[in-house]
Amino acid sequence: MQRKKLPIGIQTFREIRENGHYYVDKTPFALRLIDQGKPYFLSRPRRFGKSLFLDTLKELFEGNRALFEGLHAEHHWDWSVKHPVLRLSFGAGVLKTAEDLAASLHEQLSAYEALHGLPPEVPDIRGRFKRLIRGLHEKLGQRVVVLVDEYDKPILDNLTEPHSRPSLAFAGSAPPGASPDRARVMREGLRDLYSVLKDADAHLRFVFITGVSKFSKVSLFSGLNNLNDITLDPEYSALCGYTEHDVDTVFAPELAGLDRERVRRWYNGYNWMGEAVYNPFDLLLLFQKRQFKPYWFETGTPTFLVELLAQRQFFTPDLARLQTTEALLSSFDVDHIEPEALLWQAGYLTLRGVETGRSGQSLYTLGYPNAEVEAALNEALLPLLGPAARPAAQARYRLDQALDAGDMAAVEAALRALFASIPHDWHRNNPLAQFEGFYASVFYSHLAALGLDTRVEDATNKGRIDLALRLGDLSRPSLASAESAHPWASRVYLFEFKVVEQVPDGRALAQLQAKGYAEKYREPGVTVTLVGIEFSREQRNVVGFEVAEG
Repeated sequence: MQRKKLPIGIQTFREIRENGHYYVDKTPFALRLIDQGKPYFLSRPRRFGKSLFLDTLKELFEGNRALFEGLHAEHHWDWSVKHPVLRLSFGAGVLKTAEDLAASLHEQLSAYEALHGLPPEVPDIRGRFKRLIRGLHEKLGQRVVVLVDEYDKPILDNLTEPHSRPSLAFAGSAPPGASPDRARVMREGLRDLYSVLKDADAHLRFVFITGVSKFSKVSLFSGLNNLNDITLDPEYSALCGYTEHDVDTVFAPELAGLDRERVRRWYNGYNWMGEAVYNPFDLLLLFQKRQFKPYWFETGTPTFLVELLAQRQFFTPDLARLQTTEALLSSFDVDHIEPEALLWQAGYLTLRGVETGRSGQSLYTLGYPNAEVEAALNEALLPLLGPAARPAAQARYRLDQALDAGDMAAVEAALRALFASIPHDWHRNNPLAQFEGFYASVFYSHLAALGLDTRVEDATNKGRIDLALRLGDLSRPSLASAESAHPWASRVYLFEFKVVEQVPDGRALAQLQAKGYAEKYREPGVTVTLVGIEFSREQRNVVGFEVAEG
């Protein structure tokens, strides 16, 4: 079977349909949303197909039936009715001032006035937008559809300006003489724009707003109190992204020669309270290039996020299993950004579970969506934990080889080299080094950056293991081509960490043995190794390294 073209990058719904690309049918979601008729808001990470879904909605309302041949909507949509559509987007370019924002909006509104033969009215953005909606309804006899893409980009583009870094402001160390906060200026301009949607409700058929972040309704949508936030609606968890079924059916021709389980572990796992999905950008590039790489992560280095985590002295193993409340997840604004909210909304963590107490309050468990994000984010975090880049990369390579071979002397040597690569001045000037979790953070991030199958605080019936590491067929998808296989037998390493002043006392290995942690992992063909590691505060390195068979 000849493969169809793969749409890489940003393309419109029309381009994909007309050029014979694969297309995953999201029209059942679209029709369901339209039928309910409420104004909607959806937050999803970058490059997840949000713009493509808005294109789908636009083509539906404009009645372009030919683009929907063979899709669910073809026979379930009234093609005789066409609605005027205003599709606003802030995705292009970077807006730095209120004047830039106004110019972008005037340009977009002017284009729609010209398209429909309406006279331009330019008192201000709010008034012009309101007159355009009303004018389209009166002229065409159908209520207007408003679709807003990248609604938050003008704010996000300015959050990392040197004069307005929340990471600095949180620490009370904003630079003296800071300029006015551009992010706040953008927020106020956008809030004024979005307030029109509430006032124009009688002229609107459908409203859909989407972006990366989930700003609080109070800060940005205070005038739009009927907005239905479907970000965490289980019914729409798979609205953007590809499901397992999509991959196994629509993309079946592309799976030949790929390790299907490795594809799943490396790229699946994003979840918003419902069905898990793959990031489309990753999968399409995997199918094209046939190599497992962090394609999505590499499109935007999260410098601001990494600095914020380091400044907050975040214990990096916690990122694999982080518990928080819905209030904290939604606590995102120019003046207040919790790391948990930033990690989740940007797509570096996803929902792993939820527990609801008798009071109705829910506790959410977050974790990495997949191996790509865990490996790439920890590699980005390592320099802020102290290890110099080149020696750390060399130590990581040696550690990977030693773990594969079961050469524990080489594992110990690689760890010592890693911690020895941290400059003395870094310890002296960085408060992270004073915390016991610092040593475990460095070691964990070192392993995670290899794309290894790590389990932090893995629970057994005797307690929790500091770190479990499994090596096997799924252990290193980042280090080989997609078609290769790994012949080695499975190994499991169980690590326990202790921090001592100077002299090791053997408590780390003793705890592993006393608790019988190895019992959970014993099975035919699996070698279990117990490793007790003790770090010295004074020597700032490994001083105790004991090994036993499990």
